[in-house]
Amino acid sequence: MTVCSTFFPQIPARFTARPISSFPTKSLLSLSFRAFSSQASNASAKADELPGRIGFLGLGIMGSPMAQNLIKAGCDVTVWNRTKSKCDALINLGAKYKPSPEEVAASCDVTFAMLADPESAIDVACGKHGAASGMSPGKGYVDVSTVDGSTSKLINGHIKATGALFLEAPVSGSKKPAEDGQLIFLTAGDKSLYDTVSPFLDIMGKSRFYLGEVGNGAAMKLVVNMIMGSMMASFSEGLLLSEKVGLNPNVLVEVVSQGAISAPMYSLKGPSMVKSLYPTAFPLKHQQKDLRLALGLAESVSQSTPIAAAANELYKVAKSHGLNDEDFSAVIEALKAKSKE
Repeated sequence: MTVCSTFFPQIPARFTARPISSFPTKSLLSLSFRAFSSQASNASAKADELPGRIGFLGLGIMGSPMAQNLIKAGCDVTVWNRTKSKCDALINLGAKYKPSPEEVAASCDVTFAMLADPESAIDVACGKHGAASGMSPGKGYVDVSTVDGSTSKLINGHIKATGALFLEAPVSGSKKPAEDGQLIFLTAGDKSLYDTVSPFLDIMGKSRFYLGEVGNGAAMKLVVNMIMGSMMASFSEGLLLSEKVGLNPNVLVEVVSQGAISAPMYSLKGPSMVKSLYPTAFPLKHQQKDLRLALGLAESVSQSTPIAAAANELYKVAKSHGLNDEDFSAVIEALKAKSKE
């Protein structure tokens, strides 16, 4: 079955036949989508000649810039968010609006969803007036939220029951990569849907991985975020220790950034952390949620994760200090509080 033709015109062979790493630049993709729209307007009214209609559910710190990149690339985008005012900026850019996930899904060929947690992801997909109620054969649902595998499989079941296709595609990356179209997509599910939506993923991201069965994308994302959360906790300890022994923590950031343990996160977050500033790119509450889910995943396969478990407790302390909506780098404040006890 060629799913692509039911969504929008077949992507030219010069796009689809190449490896992931050699896809055209975003400017070429942008031009290609505008070209499809132009061609469709002059063609007969056959369903497979219509340009793709893209839905986007959830316009928070990640969803909004992702949807904005699709709009800027010339895609026909319809949006929904619980708080309608968050849709206004995108509507001003040309997006359409529908008052429920069901109506978005019913009016679109493929619908993306970026929700904050498993509960929200299930409610938006499977709840009253949820996206599943608007799905039907020939449509696709792509959940880019970070959830556990059980949640992803549950949503998959509801979507597939309608005859539609499902792809989980959680992203690695925070606010700035989302704005810059530099996300990494960790996908699993219907391969035909993956092939169909790959051009859209390439607008929003810099790379993508297809990992097989539903649940594998969720698992990969949780492992990645487990490592990231543990790294940030350890980095925070290092910054405070360096200062306590009379070293300049700014110099520590430079040293770390030039050595074998260099990571963009350290050079990006370190200078602000030294100043006790935590501009939110990835909310601390979401990092703790991901650690909790990762620990559950580890327990399900009897894998010991003592470092991640310790880090999770530190993020929980940070939440108790009212740092839920600060950047996850604010976990350093939990260590500061502990040192005063």
